[in-house]
Amino acid sequence: MQTLKSSAESLTEVNRSKFITYLVPMHAFEGLQGKLKAENPKASHVVYALRYLNTYGQVVENSSDDGEPKGCAGVPALNVLRGKELINCAVLIVRYFGGIKLGTGGMARAYAQAVKDVVETAELQAYKKQLSHTFETSYSEVEKTLYRLKQLDIVKYERAFGVEGVTWTIESDAETLKAFLRFL
Repeated sequence: MQTLKSSAESLTEVNRSKFITYLVPMHAFEGLQGKLKAENPKASHVVYALRYLNTYGQVVENSSDDGEPKGCAGVPALNVLRGKELINCAVLIVRYFGGIKLGTGGMARAYAQAVKDVVETAELQAYKKQLSHTFETSYSEVEKTLYRLKQLDIVKYERAFGVEGVTWTIESDAETLKAFLRFL
């Protein structure tokens, strides 16, 4: 499985219809469809497809045709995400109608091509399951701990400052977490 390093965007044109495609991590998906509709009021449709892992390690998938004929937009987009084994990401396609009807088959191919184009421009990485670990340090060890987190490229962490010391919760893949625990 693969996931995104960062968001990507592309433009695909099919028979004068324009498809502006956004590939985003799941955390950026919430509210993005509404935002794109507001930014593109003359767009015909804003279609989406998404895939993510739930807390039980199961793949959850969803798609929307947003007014396009049933199964002609969201499902072809979702099929591309499945084929590329992309996880924890969503794709949104803003369509501007170009005046030429594509038909159901042509529309399905156009949406699939739009997603393929954005995946080609995206920077992907192998998916690694993220684990969480909580530990405590004294105040004198805060700078040393921050330095070690930066060395290992652990960017997801939270700190709670208490009377006795600092409680940390970090999130990283198993291999990096193991290396950090050797430091403790």
